[in-house]
Amino acid sequence: MAAAIMKLVTTLLLSTLLTSCVSNAYKVLIVFPLASGKSHGILGEAHVTRLLDAGHEVTYIAGILTKVSSPRLRQIDVTSNAALSSSGQHLDFKYLLAQKDRLSFSRDLAKLCLLVANSTLMNDQVQRLMHDPKEQFDVVIVEWLFSELFVGLASVFNCPLIWSSSLEPHGKILSLIDDDPNPAYVPDIMSDILPPFTFSQRVIELWKLIKGKYIIWEISFEAERMYELAFASAVGKRGRKLPPYQEARYNASFVLGNSHISAGQATRLPQNYASIAGYHIQETVKPLPEDLQKIMDNAKNGVIYFSMGSMLQTKTMPDELKTGLLNMLGGLQHTVIWKIEEIPAKIPKNVHIVTFAPQQSILAHPNCILFITHGGLLSTTETLHYGVPIIGIPVFGDQFINVNRAVHKGFAKVVSLGYDTPVHLKAAIDDMLGNPRYRKRVKELSFIYHDRLVPPGKELVYRVEHVVKTGGAPHLRSPALMLPLYQKMYLDLLLVVIVVLYAMSYMFEKLLNKLNTLFRKQKSLGKQKTN
Repeated sequence: MAAAIMKLVTTLLLSTLLTSCVSNAYKVLIVFPLASGKSHGILGEAHVTRLLDAGHEVTYIAGILTKVSSPRLRQIDVTSNAALSSSGQHLDFKYLLAQKDRLSFSRDLAKLCLLVANSTLMNDQVQRLMHDPKEQFDVVIVEWLFSELFVGLASVFNCPLIWSSSLEPHGKILSLIDDDPNPAYVPDIMSDILPPFTFSQRVIELWKLIKGKYIIWEISFEAERMYELAFASAVGKRGRKLPPYQEARYNASFVLGNSHISAGQATRLPQNYASIAGYHIQETVKPLPEDLQKIMDNAKNGVIYFSMGSMLQTKTMPDELKTGLLNMLGGLQHTVIWKIEEIPAKIPKNVHIVTFAPQQSILAHPNCILFITHGGLLSTTETLHYGVPIIGIPVFGDQFINVNRAVHKGFAKVVSLGYDTPVHLKAAIDDMLGNPRYRKRVKELSFIYHDRLVPPGKELVYRVEHVVKTGGAPHLRSPALMLPLYQKMYLDLLLVVIVVLYAMSYMFEKLLNKLNTLFRKQKSLGKQKTN
């Protein structure tokens, strides 16, 4: 009898617990559409794993599919976007060496991102998802990539939308939830300068802000057309009306930013922005493959890890540059692990070539003493997480400002990409490894990076759940979105001041004219009396 009662109580408790877990589980739609650039796939997968671990159901629209397996995960394949998002010659070493192209924000980049978004939304599987009234979500999380076309998903599923930004805070994303930061001291995300600015630099940064807004306005007409075609039918099928595109653009509830003050700049941020850089880094470091473990364990003079990321293919590197780098690295007393896509014919004994590198596990090893990197934000974040100084060789986009900030903060040196890179890289290596201040500084910043109320992965989950629980977090919405530009800039007050000054000037002029007329009359009368 007692055993039966105990079994019944246990069953009831388990049932209550399971019911509680189910009732707290949300249905989340995550969209990371870029099909090139492994770093974007890493960030997208991190959203998926964090929310799955928290017990939620996830539908993942992915340009790079994840290998994560879970009964609560459904993937929608949009890898066909690779045909659109390939950057072609812009990521070719020879082209970059000749053109010095930094892939800055341009009309072509904006149109490319718009095409990727449209291709994703018009995908047959995505359209079926949107047109099925049985499909419901509690929140939509979308990677923001220079396009707001995905905002219509919030209208289709009648739920909040959260932007995920892979960059440091910048005007193009902040203006969607609050306002543009001041270009007098906050540089454009694709600039390479740091404040304080000179007069000419302030003018250039203001021009970049204006130019960027013009480009966005210019392509907005095409975006509106795509927006209507992608969403109007699906929203109408659910008995609702699609809001205008220019209104919907500002309807996001929150921004999850892949940023942190340890790597970035102290910038004022709205209440619905959270800096969660490092959320892609798991608490437990994965073990190294046996061969790499042995190499790193036996590296008496330490390991230098060299990787230019996943987007820039080293197979396009000129042989002259590749040979120069190998000869320079071969002359070092340190062990070198170089991640490239093809294995050279002659490799120095101290250089180990890998076509795939478990980067976090390498950086976590105590014998890793230096990281030579392209300066991507994920790589910069991981160096701070594990406390390894860097030499940056930036190539395009935000890499320049990422590396320059690291140099300014004292844990990096910068080397320009060119045929003379091996010479300058050797000098930078000698300086960094011969001066303990770089390693000391990166350890100080690593402490700042880790010293948070909660780990970034947990904050991601908390922020997403908070947005759902509060119906889109309207209490965090900035009042700046309700004001037109002329009110923000006090242009109406300026107009009033100008009108008042003009009226006062006009009245003063009239008064002077009257006084002058009276004075002349009196003078004329005086002359007549004298005569």
